[in-house]
Amino acid sequence: MPEGDSVWRLSERLQPLVGREIAHSQFRVPQLATVDLSGKEILRVWPHGKHLFWLVGDLVLHTHLRMDGLWRIHQEGTRWSLPAHTARLVVRVSGGIELVGHDLGIVELWPAREFDARMGWLGPDLLADDWDTAGRWAPSGREEALRRVGSEPSRTIGEALLDQRNLAGIGNEYRAEVCFLSGVHPASRVAEVDVAAVVDLTVKLMRANLSSPVRTFTGDQRRGSTTFVFGRAGRPCLRCGAAIAKDTLGGGTSVADPDAGRERIIWSCPRCQPVAG
Repeated sequence: MPEGDSVWRLSERLQPLVGREIAHSQFRVPQLATVDLSGKEILRVWPHGKHLFWLVGDLVLHTHLRMDGLWRIHQEGTRWSLPAHTARLVVRVSGGIELVGHDLGIVELWPAREFDARMGWLGPDLLADDWDTAGRWAPSGREEALRRVGSEPSRTIGEALLDQRNLAGIGNEYRAEVCFLSGVHPASRVAEVDVAAVVDLTVKLMRANLSSPVRTFTGDQRRGSTTFVFGRAGRPCLRCGAAIAKDTLGGGTSVADPDAGRERIIWSCPRCQPVAG
């Protein structure tokens, strides 16, 4: 499931594109069907939470994987590894490298000067280099994230963590696992939770997973053994043996957030994660 660590790794894979010229592009989304980026230079590629951005000349290319999206890299002229009908964007750069974005949830292109107006709603990125660095006039990303989460004390911690306006990068798997490891039920209110401890643990786990070939929370990379509660409804808790429960909880509330308004599944252990209050 694409979350902040997945998009960070994708951005790292795409760094060799920086400085290359686009030889061919094809947008397979109606609103951009006539756009051609040929001749433009890729100046920067960077992630922010679950979002990926390319600075192409004076334009920003914005993509979001949502649930099923992914990028594949091929040599020009070789057969694609996934069906062509799932391609939403094809970009060929100098050197014969061809990138294909399959099942992308968002594909947008807009002037770079509009970046803040379009994406300023995003909260601090957990994986940003300046997460712990405060500026002279501005708080660190961590401080700002804690302020945003804490500003709604009656909200559930599960909703607050998933809201990309608060902090960018957490998806359903991280939410489920961090809440379990913190002994917190996702439906507990923010006011009843040590928010700083939960956020700090999330950052620690996400950064630890950056160098792991398989995302794991248990330390076991075997298929089906990487999580404590996520996707394990009805199976015994690895700590106490109780059956893992499954329920739903609301998603984000920002209109700009791709997950806004969606109820999302939550997993928890009824013994290890009692609802506070």
